[in-house]
Amino acid sequence: MILRSAAELERRFHDLGPGDVFLGLLPAKHLRGAAAADLLERGVRCVPSVLCQLLTRSKAAQAFVLKPWVAPHTQVIARRAELMDAVGYCAQHGIGAVVTKQEGMHCGHGIRRWESAEALYNAVAFTDSAYPLVLQPFRPDIADVRVIRVGDYVEAYTRTNPYNFRANLAAGGTSAPIAVGASMETLCRAVMDRGRFPYAHIDLHLGEGGACHVSEIALDGGITGASINRGELNRRKQAVLERLAKEP
Repeated sequence: MILRSAAELERRFHDLGPGDVFLGLLPAKHLRGAAAADLLERGVRCVPSVLCQLLTRSKAAQAFVLKPWVAPHTQVIARRAELMDAVGYCAQHGIGAVVTKQEGMHCGHGIRRWESAEALYNAVAFTDSAYPLVLQPFRPDIADVRVIRVGDYVEAYTRTNPYNFRANLAAGGTSAPIAVGASMETLCRAVMDRGRFPYAHIDLHLGEGGACHVSEIALDGGITGASINRGELNRRKQAVLERLAKEP
């Protein structure tokens, strides 16, 4: 049995078992631990996978699970004691300015630059709502690239903004198409395989000497700088899901 709507999932939730498939994005409440684990334990297959749906909704989870491919010295900070430890870590490794990513915010609104980890600690240490957060060294020399991969379709474009370190197009950045090099393609395939993404919008940071790291990955995202239109992109995504749902 293949279920294709949230209403159908609600109605049949307790009847599902091995061989059944839910095609589509699980409602947020079904990703709050127990319900998602319950589906997996009963052998219900979700397309896209539960893992990629969890990752696409959490910057902290991405930084943890995809650690081999994120920028060096990236840390997930879940509580005040870990932030204090990060202050010493940054000092030990000569890291000055840092960037934080806040959970649940998009379009660059949750990205903040701090002059030092100490400045960050002084500002947010006692604010419980600040955690978890992702902490990374600030790197002014990187190129920001978005890659869209769905089926055999791949395209990429750079995002730049001379007036704001946030390169997001929603924050005033501009875009230009770029060829997907071998290192970019290898990285994209690796993070998609690890996170079990059937398709993805992947933000990469390209550094000097060919360094390439994943910044964020999502099942959906802005396509302002892309040549493909939203209707065609959604059609391709749905075709991928339908094919996966019918696989044994």
